[in-house]
Amino acid sequence: MAEDVNYASVVFKNKNRSRPEGKNEEETVYDEVKVNNNSPEQSPDTNAKNKEETVYDEVKVKKNSTEQSPDTNDKKADGRRRHYRLLACCLATFCVILLLGIIAICVYIATFSQENNINTLLEMNHNLTNLNNNLREDNTNLTVQFDNLTQASAVLESKVTNLTAEKMNLEKQNQKLETQNQELEMEKRNLTNQIKDMEAKGNELNISRAQWSIDAYCPRKDGGGRHCKSCQPGWNLFQSSCYVVLDYKTSTDRKTWEEAREHCKIRSSDLVVVDNAEEKTYVSGKSWKSSGNKGYWIGLKADGGKWKWVDGSDLADSSWIENPTDGHCAISVWKEGWKSVNCTNRNNWICEQKALSV
Repeated sequence: MAEDVNYASVVFKNKNRSRPEGKNEEETVYDEVKVNNNSPEQSPDTNAKNKEETVYDEVKVKKNSTEQSPDTNDKKADGRRRHYRLLACCLATFCVILLLGIIAICVYIATFSQENNINTLLEMNHNLTNLNNNLREDNTNLTVQFDNLTQASAVLESKVTNLTAEKMNLEKQNQKLETQNQELEMEKRNLTNQIKDMEAKGNELNISRAQWSIDAYCPRKDGGGRHCKSCQPGWNLFQSSCYVVLDYKTSTDRKTWEEAREHCKIRSSDLVVVDNAEEKTYVSGKSWKSSGNKGYWIGLKADGGKWKWVDGSDLADSSWIENPTDGHCAISVWKEGWKSVNCTNRNNWICEQKALSV
């Protein structure tokens, strides 16, 4: 069995309130050692009791008297200083260890916090990069939209400019139309006045024509009375028409087909239009003093490969004259019938007008 050894130290210090200077305090140190002896050879009675042996190792009684030497005091002071230095070194070492531990903990915390901050910063950087990319895409889209809007705005400005120019042109045209309208109103008023004047003159002319007709168709006799006829003096009545034969001996007095027709119109008539065979025979009988290509103009002209009368009707019987040639007109020749000659030839002519019913 192992022996249990207990150590204990007891220090007794004698302190006097008033200690003479130069005397040291006496210190008494007791070292006590207790040993438990448990051996197998001992009897049970002996084992039942554990004897404690007290060994006093050393008892030091230090007496400080006035007779001690200065060297002894210096040694004691040096021992204290070494003890204090050792204690200071221990405390310093402990402080250094504590400081190093605190620094290590701070470094660990800082490192852990820095790693977390780095991860956070990396994640934030990644998010910011994505956000920057999205903003760039949005910026690109906005740039494209801005360009499109700029082009659309330019187109709209061009259209507005064109519309403004058109508006100005329309306003100018409207002003011109208003001016023309005013001019037309003035012309209308002038024409209305002229029409009124013409109507007045027409009425006077009608009265004059009526008077002329009365005088022409109903001439006064010597006794003062009037005797009316269906035709004017110098005109011949046949069926329901009056005829006049214009016969000139010199070629200078003769006319082309168009000139002859104009002369008939001046006399309120036209070149003769033949409606039937009896009238054709009558007209041929009136075409005296004619032969060959010299005859009397009648109202028949070649137009579009057809013979047409001056009243717009077609020739009913194509056997009355040869086939038409454009630019030719018809003449009536005594005892020879109708012939086709150039309309620019100069001939005499026959006019026709409706007879007056009396």
